[in-house]
Amino acid sequence: MRILVTGGAGFIGSNYIRRLADGTLGGATEITVLDKLTYAGNLQNLASLSPDSFRFIEGDICDSELVSKLIKNADAIVNFAAESHVDRSISNPTEFIETNIKGVQLLLGESSKYLSKKFLQVSTDEVYGSINQGSWDEESPLLPNSPYSASKAAADLITRSYFRTFGTNVRITRSSNNYGAFQHPEKLIPLAITNVLRGKKVPIYGDGSNVRDWLHVDDNCSAIHVALINGEVGETYNIGGGNELSNLEVVKRILSVLGKDESSNIDFVEDRKGHDLRYSVNVSKASTHLKFIPKVDFHKGLEQTIDWYRENTDWWISKVNH
Repeated sequence: MRILVTGGAGFIGSNYIRRLADGTLGGATEITVLDKLTYAGNLQNLASLSPDSFRFIEGDICDSELVSKLIKNADAIVNFAAESHVDRSISNPTEFIETNIKGVQLLLGESSKYLSKKFLQVSTDEVYGSINQGSWDEESPLLPNSPYSASKAAADLITRSYFRTFGTNVRITRSSNNYGAFQHPEKLIPLAITNVLRGKKVPIYGDGSNVRDWLHVDDNCSAIHVALINGEVGETYNIGGGNELSNLEVVKRILSVLGKDESSNIDFVEDRKGHDLRYSVNVSKASTHLKFIPKVDFHKGLEQTIDWYRENTDWWISKVNH
């Protein structure tokens, strides 16, 4: 299978590429990576791979001529390309609309010309909004509360519409919060780790009671690939880790692993605008139809992630203030 991976130099995308290239996921005879190389995309993320194991093209999913050429020569398209940080979407929503909505529509438009080509849209549980009790399933209404999640919800609906209207060979995965190696330090877990390693306090929005379900990036990559290969056309699959923790609990665990006390290393700051209280996904559909079971224990995965940031200071030090 010739796979085009958009956003393949970013956090989740590069982890997916490495697992494709080393054969862990299987099923790829040719890998093409398209990435715009914004602040969150980095060729260093793929530096451990042989240049012969994939082809890299620097470019934008909003470039219709380039996208047309690449999709023509692919059997499957996995779209990781997205602006993804909620804080940045609040300060500058325009970039999120351009990439996350218009870019996805362009990819779908080209994919719809070849109905045999598989298209997988990588989405997020944030499209559902906030839930106080219970868990969302795939039939839950989309009630996004930030420009980021609204742009992802719009992309999901456009993807669905291309299946319904044109018969485009699509699938959607909606994952909970990912963590692991190569994640930009603007996100909670790497932000906490890198701040502590630099002797700085960890900022926590509000009182830290906001709850997220944590999913190791390797588990998400496995689920995404199974959905691409075995998922039913037109279907959406929730992917969760089963590790619901408040932001404060997560930071406390990081401080504990690093041997730091809580009182002098946490800084409670003004809450984010429109901050969702809790995310929780029902993964029974993925468990039943994709046989998805997360394998990485959260405590072990967190320790491995902390070790990676300890050992790769050169990778993140230039990014902490970007």
